[in-house]
Amino acid sequence: MLDTARHQSQPRAGVPPNHLAEEFALTLRLAVPMMLTQLGQIAMITTDLAMIGHLGESAVAAAALAHTIYFVSFTFGLGLVTAVSPLAAQAFGAGDVKRLRHALRTGLWISLLISLPMMASPLYGETILIALGQAPHSAALAQHYLNGLAWGIAPALGFIALRSVMSAVNRPQAPLWITLAAIPVNAALVYVLIHGLFGLPELGLFGAGLATTLVNLGTFLAALAITAWRKPFADYQPLARLWRIDWPLMRRLVAIGAPISFSLLLEYGLFSSAALLMGLISTTALAAHQIALQVTAVLFMVPLGIGMAATVRVGHAFGRNDPAAVRRAGLVASVLGIALVSALTVAIILGRYELGRLFFGRDETNAATVELTATLLLVGATFFIADALQTIMGGALRGINDTRMTLVFAAIGYWCVGFPIAWWLAFHAGLGAVGVWIGLSIGSFVYAGFLVLRFRMLTRKLAP
Repeated sequence: MLDTARHQSQPRAGVPPNHLAEEFALTLRLAVPMMLTQLGQIAMITTDLAMIGHLGESAVAAAALAHTIYFVSFTFGLGLVTAVSPLAAQAFGAGDVKRLRHALRTGLWISLLISLPMMASPLYGETILIALGQAPHSAALAQHYLNGLAWGIAPALGFIALRSVMSAVNRPQAPLWITLAAIPVNAALVYVLIHGLFGLPELGLFGAGLATTLVNLGTFLAALAITAWRKPFADYQPLARLWRIDWPLMRRLVAIGAPISFSLLLEYGLFSSAALLMGLISTTALAAHQIALQVTAVLFMVPLGIGMAATVRVGHAFGRNDPAAVRRAGLVASVLGIALVSALTVAIILGRYELGRLFFGRDETNAATVELTATLLLVGATFFIADALQTIMGGALRGINDTRMTLVFAAIGYWCVGFPIAWWLAFHAGLGAVGVWIGLSIGSFVYAGFLVLRFRMLTRKLAP
């Protein structure tokens, strides 16, 4: 059965194995469901914030603080579980059912084991926020939200492990359908638990967090059921001997995943620091930055999906020991990502003022903020492309298990180059908010350039 499924990842009969059009089609077929799944995740987060907004400004501020604590913790686990994707893809490419099964089993175990210490920071979020100088009232409200949110870490990571394996065997559609079904369920559940409908107690922010946990649990159980009982997943017997931990594979997963975690934390830290710099400039700068960054986050789902597909396609080729296909998969993913992001970037540039007005309205009192938002989106044109390239090449490198040097490159690009330039341009060259975004763009280009060179060097070494 694995041989039949693997055949779907190979060029069709009569098509030369180096045919780029076939690689484009296969990459796109994987990437589109992955992009839409990520957009679905953003839709749920946006829905949560919209519902919380009805509780007042203080609740929204508390939710923002809570998300900061939560995502710093969650990002570390995310990097580790992300390593399931290349391991599963390589096993699939090699036709090794046992190794594929072990990759999933190890991913599920690490999701559980890492979630236990990860829950510590959300459950002590109030103490951490007060130590960081936040107002006690805001910290207390944030803790209510975190008390409901923290318990969803393990199922959220488990779902990522399951969808990684589904994508590795060329079946990324199931996680998409699960996510699309979860969006309205999440909205209804958040509303019911916040306001206490149908005889339930009014839980406020705790209810919003609890709803997210319940939805995470539901999506995990749905993915687990599909993996266990639906073809082609069931043919691999993915949950056989689930209680047994493959410790050597666990160590390998940690070795691959830990650098991914730290790279993500470096990136997250850079953008958090950029927000702090904007706060030092002005309230207008901070507001414009947040909206421009939200637009960037939505756009980022395109290269993120392609980067995930690159991990799978490169992993397949690496698993079957096909260096030419490894290079081809990385090249195609990069070209596809740059083409799509460039087209979307043109659309954003043309509609940048309307995007600003969408968030701030047409009131003349917000005209300066809309103008600055439009300017940042214009400056962001180069940043969008650089960010897309680094995301896709990072995914391609994961496909060949190369993650340690990406951590070094992230430290150089983001913190040795990007942040100092952002600081100098903002406060010493007098460019303000625009200077911060120029620094982000330059740092991303440096990081992306290193990753491209690294991929070219490693693929040359793979060649016989």
